[in-house]
Amino acid sequence: MASVLNSALSLNLSNFNSKRVRAHSLVSPLSLPLTRRRVTIRAADTDTNEVKPQAPVSGGAGGSSFNQLLGIKGAAQETNKWKIRLQLTKPVTWPPLVWGVVCGAAASGNFNWTLEDVAKSIVCMLMSGPLLTGYTQTINDYYDRDIDAINEPYRPIPSGAISENEVITQIWVLLLGGLGLAGLLDVWAGHDFPVVFYLALGGSLLSYIYSAPPLKLKQNGWIGNFALGASYISLPWWAGQALFGTLTPDIIVLTLLYSIAGLGIAIVNDFKSIEGDRALGLQSLPVAFGAETAKWICVGAIDITQLSVAGYLLADGKPYYALALVGLTIPQIVFQFQYFLKDPVKYDVKYQASAQPFLVLGLLVTALATSH
Repeated sequence: MASVLNSALSLNLSNFNSKRVRAHSLVSPLSLPLTRRRVTIRAADTDTNEVKPQAPVSGGAGGSSFNQLLGIKGAAQETNKWKIRLQLTKPVTWPPLVWGVVCGAAASGNFNWTLEDVAKSIVCMLMSGPLLTGYTQTINDYYDRDIDAINEPYRPIPSGAISENEVITQIWVLLLGGLGLAGLLDVWAGHDFPVVFYLALGGSLLSYIYSAPPLKLKQNGWIGNFALGASYISLPWWAGQALFGTLTPDIIVLTLLYSIAGLGIAIVNDFKSIEGDRALGLQSLPVAFGAETAKWICVGAIDITQLSVAGYLLADGKPYYALALVGLTIPQIVFQFQYFLKDPVKYDVKYQASAQPFLVLGLLVTALATSH
């Protein structure tokens, strides 16, 4: 399973956070929209100060059918409604949530390779990925449809490939399906309190306020990016651990701390859209602090978080796990200096593809450490 997830990682992480006002565990309910489209602003024309959005440069007739099925940029135009519905759920964003369930199950210390436990984990992954992440991605596209009409008019909703009523129906089907599976998992696990259901419900609400006005959390760099990081790390972990064991306060604190690293990852793609974010009034961290300061905030959040978790494991009497986590952090720092800190716009994809697998493996190391 880990090999399958890692094979999808380099493709997925480039989409981790590319959408703010279209202008990235559960917050989908188990995951927030992992791709934030933005409007790219170009210089004013001739003798006016009018700022215009740049025309889309990918997608449409010349796009890729493979990209269309994954729900990423460069997608081909499609007329098959079921393929369009799949595109709206952005399958490329599902693997991190699946991995979060794996980490939670491992951290519980109660997962066994029996047919029943494997079946439970698969159902939990189905709830976290295709259903609740699919719900989150679809509702995010719905509320960003006006910006997409400017920035990416070839996308399913603004292009008219699928009607708004059909999109609303899909949102409800995915949401109710995910909540239904969450309730089923509670019954299956014999929970007196439906903890998985309430995690899914809370994540669904957080997904809604992330994308929808008036709160629209993704408009704020700190709050939106932290919510995005938590959706990748904390919420699916909690769901997996609650399914097979007990969700304890120390695990909640530890995973929320780890979500600060997720915040750092979420900042990476903010650098591409500084001018557009500034023109739209979006307070991304590169806009608020400047690119030079923001890139150090980004790497600092990623590195300090992991080293702090390693310190926690060391203090908890688990030196080998702490050493393993430090060992996995070092290559990330090397790649930060080699790519990201040199040019966060030019090398963002190369940096994420190189560094983030080590962060993901560090999550599993932490999960295994907490299971003992």
